[in-house]
Parts: sequence; structure tokens; C-alpha cells
Amino acid sequence: MNERYKNVWDAIEDDPEMAQNLKLRSSLMLALKRYIQREGLTQTEAARLFGVTQPRISNLIHGKINAFGLDLLVKMAVAAGLRVTLRVQKAA
Repeated sequence: MNERYKNVWDAIEDDPEMAQNLKLRSSLMLALKRYIQREGLTQTEAARLFGVTQPRISNLIHGKINAFGLDLLVKMAVAAGLRVTLRVQKAA
């Protein structure tokens, strides 16, 4: 039987809480990566701005989602002057 999923995280993660956490982390990582590209920052410059090490930025650029928690990603976004918002609604 072919199951259909709304997104990749629901397909690879059985735990709904973890799937939701992965979705949030991936969204923040993508926003930070786009910010780095848009601003033309080197990994070293981005690391200094975000208050992390250059290897952390390399992990971000390469999509290593398990290297980041939500707290750190929010901290990095705020350090870059980005506003993070959250919308909560009843699940379908």
C-alpha cells in the first residue's frame, strides 16, 4: 500500500512530536542558509555573527539537522537580526 504524507518528515519519523521538531529545525536551517547566501557571508563571518564556530556553519550549510536543536537555531536567527515567529493551530 502506498501511503501519502504531507511532508518528508512525517514519512521518515513515526513520532509526531519528533516530526514536528524536525520540520521546525529544517525551516530555521533553511532560513539561516538563505540569509548567509543573500548577505554573501563566508562561513567564518557567519559563525562570528551567529556566535557559533565555523564547523557549526559548515554543518548548517550541509543540512546536518541532527547537529542542531531548536534553541540554538533560534539564537542564531536572532543574532542575525531575523525575527522568528510560530503559528500554532489545531492539527488536521
